[in-house]
Amino acid sequence: MRALLCTEWGGPEKLTIGNVPAPSIGPTQVRIGVRACGLNFADTLMIQGLYQEKPPFPFSPGLEAAGEVLEVGAAVTHVQPGDRVAAICGHGGMAQEIAVEANTVLPIPAAMDYETAAGFAVAYGTSHIALAHRANLQAGEVLLVHGAAGGVGLTAVQIGKLMGATVIATASTLQKLALAQRAGADHLINYSETSFRERVREITNGRGADVIFDPVGGDVFSESLRCINWEGRLLVIGFASGQIPQAPANLLLVKNISVVGLYWGAYATRNPQVLRASLSTLFDWYAAGKLTPHISQVYPLSEAASAFHSLMQRQSTGKLVIRVQ
Repeated sequence: MRALLCTEWGGPEKLTIGNVPAPSIGPTQVRIGVRACGLNFADTLMIQGLYQEKPPFPFSPGLEAAGEVLEVGAAVTHVQPGDRVAAICGHGGMAQEIAVEANTVLPIPAAMDYETAAGFAVAYGTSHIALAHRANLQAGEVLLVHGAAGGVGLTAVQIGKLMGATVIATASTLQKLALAQRAGADHLINYSETSFRERVREITNGRGADVIFDPVGGDVFSESLRCINWEGRLLVIGFASGQIPQAPANLLLVKNISVVGLYWGAYATRNPQVLRASLSTLFDWYAAGKLTPHISQVYPLSEAASAFHSLMQRQSTGKLVIRVQ
């Protein structure tokens, strides 16, 4: 079968297309014919050897995929051959077939196409578990979303509004802010032109945001600690800036601030019940028309390296998807 392969650490130019054996499955696994795979920032780190998980060479990147069930193990009961599904795979999604544990596989809504499904679980799942499970966001609270036009940030805006929050969105251009506004953001901050720290304090009459969603890290994290409300929760989602910040404990103490980490992928093995419940809720919201995924571009597998480059250079908004077959 055809697959995108990483055979050495490096940038997108090191990726190749090759043929590899089709996978076999165990009793608790599902074999899926992959139609599409979502591209995530973690994929760009993984091919460079910068991610916390380092698969042995050669491997196919791809944390999430969607396609048709081809085969199920003897212990699998909730899906069967022919079902349309999405899967969380850790890596391997950019191949024509993949074998995954059944507890990471969910049927997708009838109205959801494979490309939408392939880019849905990681972005929406990350934001939902972060806001609902980790930060316990409440209706009426103020949510500040950084990187609000990105693949994950845009979903945080939508979910924050569904949960009844007032959402402040930050981004680097007017075009990106317009996208966040269409997703429901109440207030917009162009951080390339003004200090988001000062604007958040102005918008909240000096109180600061109750919950801050930070996939950026670096200076954004540091400045966020200075525009957060008493008993606020700062969600550490990732480090798109490339800088891992340090939290000054004195600020956390004085304002009773909680810095809350989220490694969403760990839920697949450590607490799959939370993961499945979250994704089930999200698929229900999608079926009810409450969520509107934004896929900015779909690339064929042969052009996957270009998709990686676009994401790494921050040239994209919303989600990028690889069409596998």
